Amino acid sequence: MLSLLQIENFALIDKLELEFGLGLNVLTGETGAGKSIILDAIDAVLGGKVSSRVVRTGTSRAMVEATFSSNSALVAWLTEQEIDLIDENSVVISREITISSGKVRSRSRINGVLVNQQVMSGLRDRLVEITAQGQTVLVGQSAQIRDWLDVYGGESLLQQRQEVATAFSAYQQAHQTLEKRRTSERERLQQLDLLSYQVKELGDINLSDPDELEQLQQEHQRLNHVVELQQMSYKVYQALYQNDDETPTATDLLGDSEVTLSDMVEYDSQLQTLLDLVRDAQATVAEVARQINAYGESLEADPQRLEEVEERIRELKKICRKYGPTLAEVIDYYQRIQAELAELNDSEQSIESLETQEAECLAKLTQACHQLSQLRRTAAAKLEAKLIRELKPLAMEKVQFQVEIVPTFPTAAGADKITFMFSPNPGEPLQPLSEIASGGEMSRFLLALKACFSQADATGTLVFDEIDVGVSGRVAQAIAEKLHQLSQFHQVLCVTHQPLVAAMADRHFRVDKQVINKVKGKKEHNRHPEERTVVRITTLDNLTKRREELAQLAGGKSAQEAIAFAESLLTQAANHRRKSVGV
Repeated sequence: MLSLLQIENFALIDKLELEFGLGLNVLTGETGAGKSIILDAIDAVLGGKVSSRVVRTGTSRAMVEATFSSNSALVAWLTEQEIDLIDENSVVISREITISSGKVRSRSRINGVLVNQQVMSGLRDRLVEITAQGQTVLVGQSAQIRDWLDVYGGESLLQQRQEVATAFSAYQQAHQTLEKRRTSERERLQQLDLLSYQVKELGDINLSDPDELEQLQQEHQRLNHVVELQQMSYKVYQALYQNDDETPTATDLLGDSEVTLSDMVEYDSQLQTLLDLVRDAQATVAEVARQINAYGESLEADPQRLEEVEERIRELKKICRKYGPTLAEVIDYYQRIQAELAELNDSEQSIESLETQEAECLAKLTQACHQLSQLRRTAAAKLEAKLIRELKPLAMEKVQFQVEIVPTFPTAAGADKITFMFSPNPGEPLQPLSEIASGGEMSRFLLALKACFSQADATGTLVFDEIDVGVSGRVAQAIAEKLHQLSQFHQVLCVTHQPLVAAMADRHFRVDKQVINKVKGKKEHNRHPEERTVVRITTLDNLTKRREELAQLAGGKSAQEAIAFAESLLTQAANHRRKSVGV
C-alpha cells in the first residue's frame, strides 16, 4: 500500500506531501487541475519514462519519494536483492531527476540503495498497477493476456506452467546438444577425410628410419662417382702396398724401417717398443691396402639402383616439404595423426541417440504444454463467465466475451496464443477486443477484468486514471461500486470526474491549480512579484468539504439542489458500504 508520497519541483508541483489510506482513494478537481500529475509522479518514482518537462521550470532538480507498506513477500524480495530494510513495515523509494547541459539524468533508490532500471521494474510489478482508459496495448498482447489468465487460474496452473518451463529448458538443452553434435560431426567427418588421406599418403611411403634420407644421399654420392672411387681406391692400394713402377710403397718403407730398428734393438733394448709399433703399422697398412683393393674391385656401375635412390630422395624431400621440414618431424607427425584418426574413429554418442533424446524431451514438453492448455481452457471458461457477470451491471448486458486459445509451437510459457475476443452488441461476431472496443467499453472491460482478478492479483495498489470518462448515470454508479469492490482487496487510487465515484471514496482529495506571486530579485529596490502556477491538494476530511466538492462536480444545478444531490450521494455510498460488509 502507498502510504506517503512526497514531491518536489515536479511539473507544476513545487512541494507536496500526500498521505493515502486503505480502501478507495479518490482525486477530483476541474479539468486541467493537475490530477494526472500525481499519477505521473507515482509512475516516475517507480521507474517510468521521464523527460525534461517533468522538472519544474526554473529549477534543475526534481524529487519524488514514495513510502509503501511492506509485507513478507516484499521483505524476501528485498533480501534477495541485497537491499537492507529500514524497518519491517515500510519500503522507501525515491527518484531524483536532474537537468544538466540539456541532458536529463535520474537516479533511483530503494531504502537509500542506488538501483538500476531492471530492479525498479521488478519492484514496480510487486507494488502498483496503473490502468488508464484506452489501455489497448496490454489487452492486445498475447503474452500479457496469457499471464493474466495464468494468475487467474491459480496455483495449480502456475505450477504446471513452471513444469512447462522446466521441460522447455530440457528440450532446448537437448536441441542445442544435437545441433552442436551435428556441427561437430560435419567437422569430424571433414577432419576424418583429411587425416585418412594423410595417413594413407604417409603410410604408403613406408617411413621408419629418420636417417633414411641422409643415408640415401650418401648412397647417391657413391653410385654417382663409381669410376672416380675405383680409380682412387687403386691409387691408394698402389701407394700402400703394390706399385707397378719402382716407386717404394708404404709397406716397403715400413719393412725397411723394421729391419733397421731390429738392428738397433740389438744395441739398445729400449727401442723394442718402437720396433713393435712399426711392425703393427706395417700390418695395419697391409690390411688397409687389402680392404681398399677389395672395395675398389667391388665397385661397379648400377644405373638402375642410382635411379631408384634418386626417386626415393625426391619422394622423401617432397614429403618433408609438405609435413616436415625434417624426416624425423614427418615421422613424428605421422605417428600423431594415426592416434588422432583412431580417436576420431572411436565410438562416440551417435547423432541418432541425440535425436532420440531430443524427441523424448519434445514429447515431454508437448505433454506438459497439453496439460497446461487444458488448465488454461478451464480457467478461461471460468473467466468468461465471471467477466460477463461483472460487465452486465456496467450497462453491457448483451456482451459476448471469449478467451480464444490457439495452439502454437511450444515455448517456455506453453504452446498457446491467447486473445480476448469481444462483441458488445447482439448479432455482431466476436473480434479481438483491442481492435473493436470503444474507449468507454475498454474502460469498463478493464475495470471488470480487475474485479475478476481482485482476489488472485497480489499487487497491493491499483491506480485508475479517469477510467470512468464518457459514462454517466447507472453506469457511473456501477463503476463506483466496482471500484469499491476492488478496494476491499487492494488499495485503490482513482482520478475521476464522476461525483458518484467520488462519493464512494474512503479518502477524498481535491486537486487545484493556484497562481501565486513569488518575489524575484535579491536587492530590495529590484524586487518584483512573479506569477507562478502551482498544484495544491486538499484532503477533504469532513462531510462539509466533501459535500461541497461533490456538488461542484455535479454542476448544472442550483447551489441548493447540488448540495442536496451531494448529500444523497454520500448517503447512498454509505449504505452501499454497509451492505457490502453485511452491516
